[in-house]
Amino acid sequence: MTPNAIGASIKYALLIIGMAVVMLPMYLTVTLAFKTREETAKSIFSLPSSIYLGHMKTILGNGRFWVYLQNSLTITLVSLLIIIVIVPMVSYAISRNFGKTYYKFVYVFILSGIFVPFQVIMLPTLHYMSDLKLMNHTGLIIMYVTLALTQGIFLCVGFLKNIQFELDEASRIDGCSIWQTFMKIIFPLMAPIIVTITTLNSLGIWNDFTLPLILLNRSPNFWTLPLFIYNFKTEYSIDYNLAFAGFLLTMLPIIALYGYLQRFLISGLTEGALK
Repeated sequence: MTPNAIGASIKYALLIIGMAVVMLPMYLTVTLAFKTREETAKSIFSLPSSIYLGHMKTILGNGRFWVYLQNSLTITLVSLLIIIVIVPMVSYAISRNFGKTYYKFVYVFILSGIFVPFQVIMLPTLHYMSDLKLMNHTGLIIMYVTLALTQGIFLCVGFLKNIQFELDEASRIDGCSIWQTFMKIIFPLMAPIIVTITTLNSLGIWNDFTLPLILLNRSPNFWTLPLFIYNFKTEYSIDYNLAFAGFLLTMLPIIALYGYLQRFLISGLTEGALK
């Protein structure tokens, strides 16, 4: 066996192992959601003999599920809207003035947040947000927007450096202001990286558990879907079929969004991360 063949075999073996690691939890989620308790007791890994919808009806019939779904949708959509507005504007200002000391300092200062683990700021965040009376959806949205700035600005600045500055100069010769140049020329050209940022942040915000646990756990009325799933065992004892049905319903919206946007993800990441 040649070295190239051995290398290829190892590569494919690792890919198969990686696929199994990803697909096994998905397989269990789907099968357990549509199995009866009796079938699960016999074998966790077997396919269901028929599609049982009783667990889905139980969850969808729970009025609290719709409250938590609305909370998650509101927090995710509002956070994404603010991120899409702020990040491209800040990135445009930095990229077009990168030679100036002030803008370079702002860029480095923002990017320094990448190197600070969330665990380091978790307790100070809880303390300050409590003092500011922001232990609610508004405070959670502010935190998501703040945490999204580092990655978003890093990707957008790299992307904007690939857009020739001559476009700005030509638009100004035609009488456009800086705002008109950004909105009519630059912002439309940023569509790939904006879609990338939207995809990454929508996945992170929708699935986030830590921040909602810190900021929203004072009242069940503020809970998001991850907190609903977290408290599932307490409400329904240890009914794994019901819990996995909840997992599946929680996953469906974000899987649909990711499936629609993923074709833009690779190109946006590649163009944004490389100059």
